[in-house]
Amino acid sequence: MLLNKIEEVREQIKTWRKEGFTTGLVPTMGALHAGHLSLIKRAKQECDKVVVSVFVNPIQFGPSEDFDKYPRTLEADTKLCEQEGVDIVFAPTPAEMYGEGNRLTNDTLTYVCPPFFYVNKLCGKTRIGHFDGVCTVVNKLFNIVQPDKAFFGQKDAQQAVIIRKMVKDLNIPVEVIQCPIIREESGLALSSRNKYLSEEGKKDALVLSRILNNIKNCYKKGITDVSALKETAYPFLTEKHDLEYLEILDRETLEEKEKADNNTIVLIACRVENVRLIDNVYLEDK
Repeated sequence: MLLNKIEEVREQIKTWRKEGFTTGLVPTMGALHAGHLSLIKRAKQECDKVVVSVFVNPIQFGPSEDFDKYPRTLEADTKLCEQEGVDIVFAPTPAEMYGEGNRLTNDTLTYVCPPFFYVNKLCGKTRIGHFDGVCTVVNKLFNIVQPDKAFFGQKDAQQAVIIRKMVKDLNIPVEVIQCPIIREESGLALSSRNKYLSEEGKKDALVLSRILNNIKNCYKKGITDVSALKETAYPFLTEKHDLEYLEILDRETLEEKEKADNNTIVLIACRVENVRLIDNVYLEDK
């Protein structure tokens, strides 16, 4: 069922709890693709009932980012969710989530702000305020749905680390489940932003996964020096690639490393045709 009101969702959740059902939440901004569907399938496996939120969250976009043109495909998203057996699609308006007339600034809205250590790197370094917006909306969704488990994709690895930290620090009774990256046959990580790329752009974007796989292969061959591993990336880049960052960090804490080990993640952000793409890989699968 498609619900737009917070109280409608709460009433349904209350009924499920009385009946002893567990609830899984898959938070999304819509424009659903196979990556999202993999989260839904996992939620269906692990929970009695599944809620998918579809909400393009205005407070996680910066002034020069693509909020207005971000794809909104609610009708198609709802059909996909129905096909996957989702119990509730929660698609609120910004006014429903944040109140009528709210200017959505930290002067007028209570934000959940994650620690500076986790934010001042990777995507947070250039997307100022992004993770304040993410944590605020996810915390609100947790309060509205009160799920037993919530499902997030590994592609947004920094986000997953920050959300786990928020859940731990604020004693939120939800288990955060991180699910693997889903890729196109070519190796390109699935993203709602891929539709902004031309066919040529998609080919150029494959450099992200190639760089990551090459670093992983180099690690497997015994190279552990982080600087040396980073150096292997640069021959892959051309004038078509605007590299924002390439970092090799601890997968749990996002701390910097001098030597890579089995608890290491490699993360990359790069613009292709002015479309910002991110990807990552664990050096050792667990």
